[in-house]
Amino acid sequence: METVARIQSKTFVLPMEDIDTDQIIPARFLTTTTKQGLGERLFADWRYDAGGKERADFVLNLAETEGAAILVAGNNFGCGSSREHAPWALVDYGVQAVISTEIADIFRSNALKNGLIPVIVDEATHAWLVEHPGADVTIDLASRTIELPDGRSVSFPIDGFSRYCLMNGIDELGFLLENEHAIREFEQRAS
Repeated sequence: METVARIQSKTFVLPMEDIDTDQIIPARFLTTTTKQGLGERLFADWRYDAGGKERADFVLNLAETEGAAILVAGNNFGCGSSREHAPWALVDYGVQAVISTEIADIFRSNALKNGLIPVIVDEATHAWLVEHPGADVTIDLASRTIELPDGRSVSFPIDGFSRYCLMNGIDELGFLLENEHAIREFEQRAS
């Protein structure tokens, strides 16, 4: 996992509510155990027609969206089944953060474990972001804030452990290995 402390990117917007994990990555693409290539299947049923051709009007297929790493999504993003492939597909595509007013709990947990930052904001901030697709936004994990182009700074919640892991580029196993010496000392004292 890469170290993440600050993300600066333009946004792209999918304002629909209740985007579930089957819409993020349809079940027919879950036959792989690798993360590579899942970005090509991200939002496949919306992104491509029945013949596999890109739909010109879908947000990921628009030239102005190219390179955007922050998704602004509607309420209750990532609901549905608990497939870890959903954050894998987003990260493989290049998404580094998802901003919404509500993010499903299991998706949020899977996202954090895979280096994708789930950011929950208030309704007014969310409405502004939806109305300004392509806005240049900075997400700062150290200060737990989003900096908007109009100068506003908005705080967002993230638990300390997940924040530490993201900022240090480690997962839960990496955290345990990082503390192996202290764990061994504790075991020796306890035995």
